[in-house]
Amino acid sequence: MPVTSSLFSDNQRAVLALWYEVNASLSAYHKLISTFGSAQQAWTTKTEGWRQLGIHHTHIKRHEQQDQTIASIEVIEQALKAGNYQLLFADQPDYPAQLLQIYYPPPLLFYRGNSALLHQAQIAIVGSRKPSNHAQKITFDIAQYLAQAGYVITSGLAIGVDKRAHLGALAQTDSDYQGRTIGVMGTGINVCYPNHHDKLFDQIIDQGGCLVSELLPHTQPHKHTFPRRNRLVAGLSLATIVTEATIKSGSLITARLTSDQGKQVFAVPSHIDNSNAEGCHHLIREGATLIYHPHQVLDDVSTQLPNHSLTNHSLPNHNLPNHSQPSNYAHSSSEKNLSKDNVYSLALANTAQLANARQKTSPLNVTIPKHLDAVFGQLDWHGQDLDALLVSTGLSPPQLIGQLMELELLGVISEQGGRYLRV
Repeated sequence: MPVTSSLFSDNQRAVLALWYEVNASLSAYHKLISTFGSAQQAWTTKTEGWRQLGIHHTHIKRHEQQDQTIASIEVIEQALKAGNYQLLFADQPDYPAQLLQIYYPPPLLFYRGNSALLHQAQIAIVGSRKPSNHAQKITFDIAQYLAQAGYVITSGLAIGVDKRAHLGALAQTDSDYQGRTIGVMGTGINVCYPNHHDKLFDQIIDQGGCLVSELLPHTQPHKHTFPRRNRLVAGLSLATIVTEATIKSGSLITARLTSDQGKQVFAVPSHIDNSNAEGCHHLIREGATLIYHPHQVLDDVSTQLPNHSLTNHSLPNHNLPNHSQPSNYAHSSSEKNLSKDNVYSLALANTAQLANARQKTSPLNVTIPKHLDAVFGQLDWHGQDLDALLVSTGLSPPQLIGQLMELELLGVISEQGGRYLRV
């Protein structure tokens, strides 16, 4: 249950006080807890005890001004009462259990939206802030596919790949599919960053998704807050997919953290001279799993899910011939009674259904007519413009345009920004 002032225990109030006084420093917080045994003991310890531990002087100064600490807690309590955001503590059953397994788990989480998603099977999708058109499409399609398979898509709300991942997960026509995304923030829960993402934030909340942050309200973006965000993205998820990234991309931090946590990293390859994909190629060289279809993610991630049988009545009965039947755990009135194993079983069952449906409709199974072979053979996933295709095929402009239209109607190519590419 969300915490309000009437539900604060003494220990929770002390946790919040400590978190404020150390300015959300994970190392300082956990040092105090490990030394003094509890948040209450740490908070009531005099400043000399903190000083002997080597706690930073700015934290000690805050500890000396506990009236300001109490005032800040009251501001947070008022925001909770007003419904501006909600708060989970690590000692509550609604706190996501998977975060307790990571190094330095956050003692609390601020959130907006549907916190039930935090307990569901999640897959992270991350990548470049300046992705190619092809990577944007791939990201959107993978997120949409996995969300329809019953997984929640978790990402970091940045421009580029992160945004496309969230939008792909939200691009569902059936209400049972909607809202399957979690945005992990590198700011306070009430700070919108990037500034122009306010509509994305609203869309996530309105469609039943969730925004979450371990940082104190009003915390502004800083270069140190985003690696912390990436740690939570990795910690919440069963696996991480990198769809396109440069060699210096922050998404490689998420990939490393995922690997450090013993989870699988997937990477989408590109052509070798695409500098925007050097990070993905590096990950593959270092042992990440190469994928070229999202079903390959489902095949591997499903091995991490408990192997339980699922009866037919466990899934809603929707007549959806072209995609899987969605699980109802995200919006069911009985969702709190679902165990972690049951949630994963639902995702596993939907994975199999979606695989069977998509196998019938995949563009990979479309037969290309012989008269279109020459044009189709000149196209790749990076894109060719008309001038290049006229030279390489030797066709006249009317012939080329006609054949490109036929290929588009078959669903095997698309036109983006004047360039034609395979899908």
